[in-house]
Amino acid sequence: MAEHTRSSIVIDATPAEVMAVIADFAAYPQWTGEVKEVDVLETGPDGRATRVRLLLDAGAIRDEHTLAYTWDGDREVGWTLVSSQMLRALDGSYALAPAGAGTEVTYQLAVDVKIPMLGMIKRKAEKVIIDRALAGLKKRVEG
Repeated sequence: MAEHTRSSIVIDATPAEVMAVIADFAAYPQWTGEVKEVDVLETGPDGRATRVRLLLDAGAIRDEHTLAYTWDGDREVGWTLVSSQMLRALDGSYALAPAGAGTEVTYQLAVDVKIPMLGMIKRKAEKVIIDRALAGLKKRVEG
């Protein structure tokens, strides 16, 4: 990824438990806030989604986009943008690593919008997305 934003959090669960929540796209509308609809369009041989359509409503930003996912067991999942109404790029990943009795989750994200936007504003938006996603993931896994 080119310019990106990254943040980490420790979740009191195993990597497999955390990845199970990340891989459960159907449940995203229950805990992510911005994701209103999810359609898994394709799955891989392991049963995990490889192509997903998401309808987002984050107030000022409403978008429908399709993402392609690649999985590395319970260690990492990455995604890239296939199509979108508002975005030129949306590349990200969750990397999971054992951390004591829990799991350190590192979320990396790079977003590029079709409308002109200052890099500083894009990084701020990425940081908000990442922080909310990590907090939501922690609450969902530990709750």
